[in-house]
Amino acid sequence: MLGRVNHIAIAVPDLAAATAAYRDTLGAVVSAAQALPEHGVTVVFVELPNTKVELLEPLGEGSPIAAFLEKSPAGGMHHICYEVMDLLAARDQLVASGARVLGKGDPKIGAHGKPVLFLHPKDFFGTLIELEQV
Repeated sequence: MLGRVNHIAIAVPDLAAATAAYRDTLGAVVSAAQALPEHGVTVVFVELPNTKVELLEPLGEGSPIAAFLEKSPAGGMHHICYEVMDLLAARDQLVASGARVLGKGDPKIGAHGKPVLFLHPKDFFGTLIELEQV
């Protein structure tokens, strides 16, 4: 079911500062910021040879990242995203196995313009999992 790691997401309290650190200190190529109101975040992607790192900060009231940063004010790893060939088939197989899909279980369009779903971290050893359709 799982394909390659698409990205690892890090919640940050200051996206501009995090972008500068990755770009200027670590010498990474970093994308332009992209607001995703339907997910309550603004993101940038740090491009690496084998995957990406997504830096996210809260956008708007009720952002899930704001709640995360209340518990971890300095930021930290938020989720890991895996690619899947068939998102709906993966969802159905996971639900049949007892895994919980967050929200209503319907895919939303993610930062890459592809459908995504999130799986409950309590079902995966404390790690929030994002699945992205290839």
